[in-house]
Amino acid sequence: MHARRFAFAFLLLAGLGAAAPARAAEEEFDHWLAGLRQDALAQGIRPATLDRALAGLEPLQRVIELDRQQPETVISYADYLRHAVTPERCAAARERLAQNRALLDAVARRYGVQPRFIVALWGIETSFGQATGKFPVIASLATLAYDGRRSAFFRKELINALRIIDEDDVDPKEMLGSWAGAMGQSQFMPSSFLLYAVSYSGDGRRDIWHRREDVFASIANYLAQLGWRQDETWGRPVSLPKGLDSALIGPGVKRSLAQWRKLGLRRADGGPLPLRPIEASLLQPGGPDGPAVLIYDNYRVLMKWNSSNYFATAVGLLADSMERR
Repeated sequence: MHARRFAFAFLLLAGLGAAAPARAAEEEFDHWLAGLRQDALAQGIRPATLDRALAGLEPLQRVIELDRQQPETVISYADYLRHAVTPERCAAARERLAQNRALLDAVARRYGVQPRFIVALWGIETSFGQATGKFPVIASLATLAYDGRRSAFFRKELINALRIIDEDDVDPKEMLGSWAGAMGQSQFMPSSFLLYAVSYSGDGRRDIWHRREDVFASIANYLAQLGWRQDETWGRPVSLPKGLDSALIGPGVKRSLAQWRKLGLRRADGGPLPLRPIEASLLQPGGPDGPAVLIYDNYRVLMKWNSSNYFATAVGLLADSMERR
């Protein structure tokens, strides 16, 4: 009898001991959240918005796991393109372009961005709106701001996300995205949303989750605001002559297309480079033994969207698959 009582008491104390750190962590998060709320109020976000967005908020363990377990392996350029620009995705891109042609042409006229690039970004980012992410953005950003590697960055993005709820009357339950807070069919971070998202109809509500017209217009506005040129493409794959000086390869070296022709560069299909008054830089995204591309200024705009040569080239190649020049 005494042994059973002792065992019960031991288990009770053990349970209390396990619960104590959990309660302490909960209290610490609640204290952090109270400070965040004061910060948001000081920046003009309404109390009712904060009540709606922050009620019952808790850190998401899955977000912490994903943040701490970022893959260390580096994917090759060839493998990246093999997964990003598949024949199936190219076919889907052509289909989406045809299905939305009237809307895309109207958006193109308003913002000066060719439809194929809008569709390409839509396709690379979220497989044409099919893979937007299922994480609640407010909870994800709060988790990363509280327990992340870049707490200051994510705290700012969280405040921006709260501002979106305040300004656009977005339902926090509908504000879904990636585990890192990229939102909707265009995968905008909250800061990008505030800068570039638009209401195509002009009703004052920017909806990149459900309204395709807002998705397309927001993508186009982003590119246009960063200097996109509708009379140029992104660049093109090229073949290199033997013995080309490696010092000519890199984004900091610019030459006219005529100069690149004289140096022996040709299109990847063997044809001559066009004689247009465009300056271009020569890159080998996969390294010195990999394929080469000539990039124009629009490529540099794509790099402002995502600072990855793999990404920018994939967007360009997917766009090319829709409308050959």
